[in-house]
Amino acid sequence: MNTTHRLLRHLWLDETDSLRTVGDAGLKRLEHLIGSSEGTHTGEICLCIEASLPLGMLWRHLARRVPIDDLVHERALERFSAMRVWDTEHNNGVLIYLQLAEHRIEIVADRGLAGQVEPGHWKAALAQSCADFRSGKYEAGLIRAIDAVTAELVTHFPAADDAIGADSGQSNQLPNRPVLR
Repeated sequence: MNTTHRLLRHLWLDETDSLRTVGDAGLKRLEHLIGSSEGTHTGEICLCIEASLPLGMLWRHLARRVPIDDLVHERALERFSAMRVWDTEHNNGVLIYLQLAEHRIEIVADRGLAGQVEPGHWKAALAQSCADFRSGKYEAGLIRAIDAVTAELVTHFPAADDAIGADSGQSNQLPNRPVLR
């Protein structure tokens, strides 16, 4: 993609585009799916849909030729930290980050889950989600991503293993509502 086109796309898109991507009803369905998922394991899933990268990141891409994939990954890590996804009892929070302007999706798992999952697993799991995004089916792609994360969390952190956390009201440590930026 040429530089001018990329810059204009990032300047043009904003939070309303994030909302338009899945709509109010879709956001409610995704929130409900995350809540249902969290009833089957002790992990926490957060979803962030961001329309564009901050201008400072774009400048680094343009001025220093930092690959855009690296910037999207770096931004996902920043959102992981800012949303405090790492702040869970069992270090098993997961962020699903959708970058609209770049048509990229990232999964960032906290150390409790990251150590259990092969490095290339998330990329393979997201292949179908990316196909959904290319055809404009963002909600379907995000549902696939949530399902992939859920499968890993159920495998490594099933709900039955955390009866004490559930009794103490700690079962939902982070909001289920998707964050739009």
